[in-house]
Amino acid sequence: MLQDYAARYRRELLESVVPFWMRHSLDREFGGYFTCLDRQGAVYDTTKYVWLHGRAAWTFSKLYNEVERRQEWLDAAGSILDFARRNGRDAEGRFYFSLTREGQPAFYQRKPYSGTFVAIGCVEYYKATGERAYLDEAIDIFWRVKQWIEQPALLGRPVFAGQARVSQLADWMVLAMMLMELAAVHDDPRYLPLMCECFDRTLDHLEPSRNVLLENATPGDASFRDTPNGRMYCPGSSAEVAWFLLHLLRFDPDPARQARVLDILEASLELGWDREHGGLYYFMDIDGRPPLALEAPMKLWWPHTEAIYATILAYTLTRENRWLGWIEKLDRYAFEHFSDPEHGEWFGYCDRRGGRTSECKGNHYKGAYHVPRFLLYSAQAIERAGK
Repeated sequence: MLQDYAARYRRELLESVVPFWMRHSLDREFGGYFTCLDRQGAVYDTTKYVWLHGRAAWTFSKLYNEVERRQEWLDAAGSILDFARRNGRDAEGRFYFSLTREGQPAFYQRKPYSGTFVAIGCVEYYKATGERAYLDEAIDIFWRVKQWIEQPALLGRPVFAGQARVSQLADWMVLAMMLMELAAVHDDPRYLPLMCECFDRTLDHLEPSRNVLLENATPGDASFRDTPNGRMYCPGSSAEVAWFLLHLLRFDPDPARQARVLDILEASLELGWDREHGGLYYFMDIDGRPPLALEAPMKLWWPHTEAIYATILAYTLTRENRWLGWIEKLDRYAFEHFSDPEHGEWFGYCDRRGGRTSECKGNHYKGAYHVPRFLLYSAQAIERAGK
């Protein structure tokens, strides 16, 4: 049965998703790519987003490295990545969030995440080309990002007296992501201890009564747990972090830790699934109180893509039947609500009942990343397990 999923995922990847981005998104005049595309692929805003450029550079480089060495994919990766490298940083090396079509700075978000994705784009492009400058840049960005996370004031984010020092799950996610990419191509004895730290600090976010990972945590300060931010739970993040941690364990295998991560993944899906209308909630309050985010009950594309790959990975690692039902349920919901067989690629946004709230295929948060990554990784995991 899983082999049928793998074949369908490769068709979706190579006949729907990738052609959509190749056909509609590349800016052949100024370089880079457009992400604000409507259902048919028409550009409705030429603003360019640095973090989405890093993600797309990773995607097209990965396709070139692991699917087929198509020159058009490598050329797309190079154009997208070099646009971000050429225009995406200020004089202090910090990354802008968005740029004009021509590459002028448009907005600075004071977060480290644009840099993290440029870094992984550089690593994957280095693997494709062998050009050492890209790897060196990725290494430099990694250490800068680590410092920015530890000292947010370096990004221009003031720290106020009444502000709690909060650990953000996203920070440990992106550090783990960059470490996995770098450690595959670059030998540095500091990487493995940092991977272990990412693993442990991620588990600082564990809500023990539910066995899921909260978005924010303040270890040693129980009072934060009684705030909306302290109760915020995102099923998609919890599922994505679970497979990140399973990938980290490839570098330092530990059966007990693997079992713990798998239990977190299962609990995350059980809590996050909408039993009335289907699909994974975007955000939840862990205690069932009103979330601050008004979009909390919506159903978005990326939590479902992350959960599908996480459950496929879990099954291929364990062969436990508890994962098969989740694979089927998540896959059915995602393809029924987000995949667009008529025009290609996926929609991104549904209301709680599953009605589409937008016809866009891309915007400032949705680009060529979550969908192609899950399709490729899921197909690969199934194919490896079948050998």
